[in-house]
Amino acid sequence: MEIYPSPDIVRQADDRPRACACDDAEVSACACGEAEASVLACACDEAEASAPADAPASASASARGSAPAPRRAARSAEPPRALITAVEPDSPAYDAGFEPGCYLTSVDGQPLRDIIDWRWLSAEDVIEVGYVDLDGDAGVVELEREEGEDWGFTFEGVVFDAVKLCRNACTFCFMRQLPAHMRPSLSLRDDDFRLSFLSGTFVTLTNLSAEDEARIIEQHISPLRVSLHASDPAARRALIGRHAQHGLDALDRLLAAGIEVHAQIVLVPEANDGDVLRGTLAWAYARPNILNVGIVPLGFTKHQAFFDHSFNDPAAARAVIDIVEPFQRRALAERGEPWVHAADEFYRNAYLADTAEKIPPTSHYGDFSLFEDGIGIIRSYVDEFDAACAGGLARRAADALDAAGLRVRYVVGEAMQPFLDRMVERSPLAGRLVPLTVRNTYFGGNVDVTGLLCACDIVPAIKEAVAENAPGMDLALARIGESASWQQSDVRGDDPMVRTKRVPHEPEAPAALPSEQDCLSDCAPSDRPLREMCGRSTFAHLRDLFVIPRVILNDAGVTLDDATVEDMEKAAGTPISVVSCNPLDYLTEIINLAAAGRAL
Repeated sequence: MEIYPSPDIVRQADDRPRACACDDAEVSACACGEAEASVLACACDEAEASAPADAPASASASARGSAPAPRRAARSAEPPRALITAVEPDSPAYDAGFEPGCYLTSVDGQPLRDIIDWRWLSAEDVIEVGYVDLDGDAGVVELEREEGEDWGFTFEGVVFDAVKLCRNACTFCFMRQLPAHMRPSLSLRDDDFRLSFLSGTFVTLTNLSAEDEARIIEQHISPLRVSLHASDPAARRALIGRHAQHGLDALDRLLAAGIEVHAQIVLVPEANDGDVLRGTLAWAYARPNILNVGIVPLGFTKHQAFFDHSFNDPAAARAVIDIVEPFQRRALAERGEPWVHAADEFYRNAYLADTAEKIPPTSHYGDFSLFEDGIGIIRSYVDEFDAACAGGLARRAADALDAAGLRVRYVVGEAMQPFLDRMVERSPLAGRLVPLTVRNTYFGGNVDVTGLLCACDIVPAIKEAVAENAPGMDLALARIGESASWQQSDVRGDDPMVRTKRVPHEPEAPAALPSEQDCLSDCAPSDRPLREMCGRSTFAHLRDLFVIPRVILNDAGVTLDDATVEDMEKAAGTPISVVSCNPLDYLTEIINLAAAGRAL
């Protein structure tokens, strides 16, 4: 029997990061510069995996050898139990008298550690479940169902005991680079194989016990997403710490047992690039159960002193592509697919304004299975934009804006520069949809994706754009004098970071900082006056409609520095609308906004 993830999974608290569960520090790519950092990175080397995860066995076990001897598991204060949040009417659970607020503790005498256990143990049509009712009384009851019938339980979360934590010392840990006063939820540094399977997080396997390995093999918890980084023992240890070899040995044993893996490499300059990267790819290619490899560049913020460059330089980015391409050609010839993929950032950094023309073709990305790892998102965005132009949607949006006397200022991070401007300028939307490029000073470093933009950077850019266009606006609509003085403290609480939930087709964008000449912000007159962008004489009479991509906000509707849209509107002195990240969606939304007269 195999347990497969399914759409009904409720992701564990506070949503998962887009990539690494414990050590991937990259900020990943997105179709329109939208992204969130992979902020759940590694903890310090001395941190232990959380109870009740087993204490890891010795890292000295040889690769491809037998699993290390079991060690006593850490005990949690209470045995795991699954909180029931809903019961389907007329289901076996309902007929047995279960209600929201009750707990399930076991199935046929076996404890429930997570949703995987539940699916594994409840596969039969007659089961005996342990429970704790609303009065706190424990008991056991037999449940029976018709073939194919659902048991009728909905549980809180997917992990019922405790998330297994990271114990690595990753040099590139993004978590260590965040500003102070982060939300407590963002300090969770998980390295849990269950979340890797269920939610797509990346794990190092360095905290995997013999019992964990046996369970993965028995329940065929596959595929997993594994942070590989380097196959060379010295390079891997230098990157993630003293437990590195333990994870590599465990990976080899799992692969030999038939577990499939999507591997990821966070590429760090002078650490695991060059010949080390070639060796890692050769090592991975020799293991058929490594289904594919994604390579993402180091992401870093200004809140650290260790890194000052990644693969931002076109020559450095091109060098990585040159290493990858021979492996892709071999894989295409032997396996019918490229197998290894460089993240979109490398292509954007290598080709700048020519990115749309140079990014690999759609066929290169297959079913876009690595989309959420920042691979193929620019291609998807370019394809959608081209389709919008070819199908007449862009023309209809332009006509709707003209009829309403509006010009859209679409807020994006610098990751979209300079290729987005070129795409828009060549389309019917030229002068009517003007990207408002915002530099991320909150995180700094090479963080330039839209999804990591904060209100403290967005608001000043909008205010400057409003002021620039004010001479051509109806003063009754300007409202500039009504704008509040913007300070971070206006909207930021004690915990300003909120992880943005991943939305299908609304992923994130590359995290590399372009060279200065390619970072011209449309909202900065000193860098690139708006009149040079679209001609003030032609468009000065238009009222600006400011829109932000939905990925900037989390599920609660707040930015990373805890501002709502209403907060930003008040501070900027102008209305702000929220739209999709994808051209086919946001152009339709813009048409609707124009028709509704949603303007200043």
